[in-house]
Amino acid sequence: MVSSVHTVALLGLSARIVTVEADVSDGMPVFDMVGYLANEVREARERVKTALKNNKIVIPPKRITVNLSPGDIKKNGTSFDLAVALALMASLQVIPGESLKDCMVFGELSLTGEIKPVYGVLPMVIEARNSGCKRCIVPADNALEGRAVEDMEIIGLSSLKEALGFFNEGIRPETENRMEKEETTTDRSPDFSDVNGQETVKRAMEIAAAGMHNILLIGPPGSGKTMLAKRLPTILPALSQKESMEITKIYSVAGKLKCGQGLIRSRPFVSPHHTVTPQALAGGGSIPRPGECSLAHRGVLFLDELPEFTRSSLEILRQPLEDKEVHISRTHGDFVFPADFLLCAAMNPCKCGYYPDMKKCTCTEGDVKQYLSRISGPLLDRIDICAEASRISFSDIRCSRKSESSAAIRDRVERAALIQQERYRGTKLRFNADLSASDLQRFCRLDEAEEEFMQNAYEALSLSARVYHRILKVARTIADLEGSERIRKSHLSEAVGFKSIDRRYWHG
Repeated sequence: MVSSVHTVALLGLSARIVTVEADVSDGMPVFDMVGYLANEVREARERVKTALKNNKIVIPPKRITVNLSPGDIKKNGTSFDLAVALALMASLQVIPGESLKDCMVFGELSLTGEIKPVYGVLPMVIEARNSGCKRCIVPADNALEGRAVEDMEIIGLSSLKEALGFFNEGIRPETENRMEKEETTTDRSPDFSDVNGQETVKRAMEIAAAGMHNILLIGPPGSGKTMLAKRLPTILPALSQKESMEITKIYSVAGKLKCGQGLIRSRPFVSPHHTVTPQALAGGGSIPRPGECSLAHRGVLFLDELPEFTRSSLEILRQPLEDKEVHISRTHGDFVFPADFLLCAAMNPCKCGYYPDMKKCTCTEGDVKQYLSRISGPLLDRIDICAEASRISFSDIRCSRKSESSAAIRDRVERAALIQQERYRGTKLRFNADLSASDLQRFCRLDEAEEEFMQNAYEALSLSARVYHRILKVARTIADLEGSERIRKSHLSEAVGFKSIDRRYWHG
């Protein structure tokens, strides 16, 4: 007797419907699995056999064949276990085959019959909904993740025993009534009010957050660069429902979601160590998974001690910074992972960290140039804002007056974000940083005086076309923060100032 049930195969962030067919017939006692299977999928045979035996389900000495169709898609992972078990149970008439119709099934089995969580449930459920399915059977620990998808009934099962009760008697599992746990923390979140001084850097970070501009912080050790960078997510605009779904989907495929976690509601802050490999940064592997760039999607990718990263790791950032996505090619397919992040980088100006303070700096001119040359010109061109963090004065350290809070800064940032949302309604643009060269002609028009100012700056600073465009984007954000419809000279002047600091170090 042949029985079947549907499941889903993950291909990067996308998914394909797979039909699991089980046939039990007379012949030599054997258990075969076919359908272009990876090793971990072939191993499902032993997990399923033992799990059924330990739940008092007898597999007769017959010829058993399980096919995962279509056969031209490589099946990876352990999420097929439960589908194989249910299809086989239906063939053995342990559960009615009719009950598996219009169901999508995902889950890994332990030898005791426990249904264990798997990664990638959110994109699987989305693909199930898109195919017209109305019900998904998932591990209980993945149920909240699956319920983020609208118009889909999610049944969370924790064991084969619960599966038998549900399919034979319609008994709903107790785990169905679990409520989503809100993420709470007993520690106070980082806040800009903790940082005294560095007003120029705070202003730069406010502009960066409002327009999602890439930013570089440069200054001596102990000036608060890392401390400020860790507080950048606290002033970013709140996530929309669509953005939460995008981020959760990436973390689900990467296996980074905690058990019982629902949608991610806060913007990611990803800070890889400078020893990170290019593959870990961009993503990849024989079975491609999202890298650090994609895990920072819609959030912040923070690179501390930027020159200490390998040249190959830094150069791999150029494509995602420009295209907002990472492309990975393998023999069995091409994969695309989103990587629309705000790059925040921090660095010392030289090895000892004190250049250009020649009273403290112990580096030679050649040492300084060699250190700075680790950051390529093309990468620098893709950074919109460069802010100089100066040495903290004693009066700033001892100041008892509270600095402005993250909440106050975030209010201004969100007002500017709403202005951009209205301006770009009906387009694919979200923030000023997304503007292309052609978009600038439409959204960043300059009056005659401002045009002349930029012409003089372009020639005096020997700007590239890319840098010129980035200055206009930053000026547009500064104008939005002030609620100004037109870009004024004061906005352009501040934007030029933030872009000319890096030129002082690299071209001075």
